[in-house]
Amino acid sequence: MINSARLHSDLSRLSRETGMMLATIDTLSDAEMAAPSLCEGWSRADVIAHLASNGRTLVKLIDWATSGEPQQLYASPEARTEEINTLAALPREELIARFREAAEFFAEQSDRLTGELAIEEVDLHGKVIPATSIVALRISEIVVHHHDLDTAWTIAEADPDSQLNAVEAAVRTMRAKNAPGMSIVSEEGDEWVIGDGSLKVRSDREGLIEWLARGQGRYIEADGPLPVLPTW
Repeated sequence: MINSARLHSDLSRLSRETGMMLATIDTLSDAEMAAPSLCEGWSRADVIAHLASNGRTLVKLIDWATSGEPQQLYASPEARTEEINTLAALPREELIARFREAAEFFAEQSDRLTGELAIEEVDLHGKVIPATSIVALRISEIVVHHHDLDTAWTIAEADPDSQLNAVEAAVRTMRAKNAPGMSIVSEEGDEWVIGDGSLKVRSDREGLIEWLARGQGRYIEADGPLPVLPTW
């Protein structure tokens, strides 16, 4: 069970981050939607389509946490790709509406997390997620992919706790994908260890998100050469 005050706080932050992303999306023209994003191989429309799909799919993790019955998020990787491609091909206004509807659906369904949880952890593509962190996972998706739109918005505008959610999600991915060993310290005082922790890495949360999620190491300080990271 998630403490109701914590869930309210998480959902409030999710609403704020989603609202800022919607404000950004609303300014994009058809041509800008079709332009490349920072997510390799994806246009901005693809990124928005992914989040529209993701908002509904992550509800299956809520189903899993509350029922104890394992859920398959997509029938296959191909099915996931097909769904994203179909959404991305929609007219601009319809795609934005799908994004908004998925965000509202996820927020509504998240209220179920205040009840008794059947299990403590769920699995997301090989990554173990605490059931109490499902909302934080969605927040991290919004923050990272808002950055991927490559607009005037920056990660610095995200709530500090939302930045923390994003770093934690990226670290979880690096661990699951056996990234090179490193000890990560943020300027805000957070610490994480991946593998043997051999390389010391320092930055603020914004810099860590850019590097861990998208390989942009411009704000990273390290005691040795930065490794090539697995894709997030």
